[in-house]
Amino acid sequence: MYLRNTTVLIRIAFTLCCWLVAGSVQAGGLPDFTGLVEQYSPAIVNISTTQKVKSAGLPDIFHLPDSQNDDRLNEFLRKFYEEHRGREGGEEDDEEGDESFDSNSLGSGFVVSSDGYILTNHHVVKDADQIVVRFSDRREFQAEVIGSDPRTDIALLKVDATGLPVLTMGTSENLKPGEWVLAIGSPFGFDHSVTAGIVSAKGRSLPSEQYVPFIQTDVAINPGNSGGPLFNLKGEVVGINSQIYSRTGGFMGLSFAIPIEVAMNVVDQLKTNGKVVRGWLGVYIQEITRELAESFGLKRPRGALVAQVIADSPAEKAGVKVGDVLLTFTGKPISHSSDLPPLVGRHPVGSEVELEVLRDGKEQTIKVVIDALPEDDQIEARRRGYGENKQARLGVVIAPLTEEIRSKLNVSQGVVVEDVLKGPAKKAGVHIGDVIVSINNKPVTDQEALEKLIEDLPKSGSVPMLIQREDGPVFLPLKLSE
Repeated sequence: MYLRNTTVLIRIAFTLCCWLVAGSVQAGGLPDFTGLVEQYSPAIVNISTTQKVKSAGLPDIFHLPDSQNDDRLNEFLRKFYEEHRGREGGEEDDEEGDESFDSNSLGSGFVVSSDGYILTNHHVVKDADQIVVRFSDRREFQAEVIGSDPRTDIALLKVDATGLPVLTMGTSENLKPGEWVLAIGSPFGFDHSVTAGIVSAKGRSLPSEQYVPFIQTDVAINPGNSGGPLFNLKGEVVGINSQIYSRTGGFMGLSFAIPIEVAMNVVDQLKTNGKVVRGWLGVYIQEITRELAESFGLKRPRGALVAQVIADSPAEKAGVKVGDVLLTFTGKPISHSSDLPPLVGRHPVGSEVELEVLRDGKEQTIKVVIDALPEDDQIEARRRGYGENKQARLGVVIAPLTEEIRSKLNVSQGVVVEDVLKGPAKKAGVHIGDVIVSINNKPVTDQEALEKLIEDLPKSGSVPMLIQREDGPVFLPLKLSE
């Protein structure tokens, strides 16, 4: 009897131990965010903006494509729209007869200094005529934009207030994939909504943002969360929630935050200068794939492959060439091509840096003096202003045929199309990356041969152009006009 009771007690004790262990695992794996939320919510704001939008005449959606245009039908649609708009009873038209109405948007932000500076996303306040900031205690302030930087999607606002609660800035450098993070914002206008998740990855590069190494998380982010803070478990701000990847417009488990170091660097420059200055090298780069690494003699994929050097850029002045593989920047290795733009952007303008490059199978060091990054339109102008490489009559920018492209497309002669401008080539269907092999059944051996052939072309009419693409050769009709 005694033995039986002892066995029962042992089983009960074992079961209790299992429950305690399970409870401790659950407590350790699911942190309690309540204290963090209570402490820091007062410094997080809802941002609403108003923008005057003009609607003049018939909207573009009512116009048929040019190839099927019918003026009588378009006129009918225009009258129908204007009559319908009149019955809607919208706001009064302005002096030119254009109807204007208010367009509203919502976002989030947070206080970075007690004297009224607030951080948010550029896209939250872009083109806003009025910005209203609302705190958790329901106080509202009119805000002005101190400065905004589209390239990093950061905007700095100022409200006329003092003694505001302030968040603690942390660092994203110590974040690790799998670490818990928390977001507070106003998705769809629901103020101070709290969502949590883990860090999925760091240093993500997005096509629209070259100068931001994003933090990827699985925190639920939706429209209205933009500009809100991303916290670590210490209650420190490590990022600004900025973008999501979605096929539906809603959250799908892929959220991206701007590292707080990047944001605060922008804030300091906006406060001081009202604008952001970042370094510029002047190259277009691409990722090194396994196949490309093998073709360049690399043991593994690494570095940034130079696909184009901008005219009159620091890279061109230093002697960087198309086909160079950039391996390090100021001694810092470049694992992926996306590593380079943030490194260059953060570097002081006017300083000399060393680039380790792989050229013709040999590593060498090139010294480059970093210049200030021009505006996008100025870069595009330089990119398109190749001088002798720009064939104005055809409307293309060309470059010599490289060994890589020769091998990739199995072509022995021609010139590579680097850009397609307005002109006959665009109308014919020429794409960037095409190799022009012949024009009017005469071979294009190099750039000089192309120039001579263009001079000999008739002033008008149609001539055949043979181009080479990845899927094979194709003739295109090149229609010329005076």
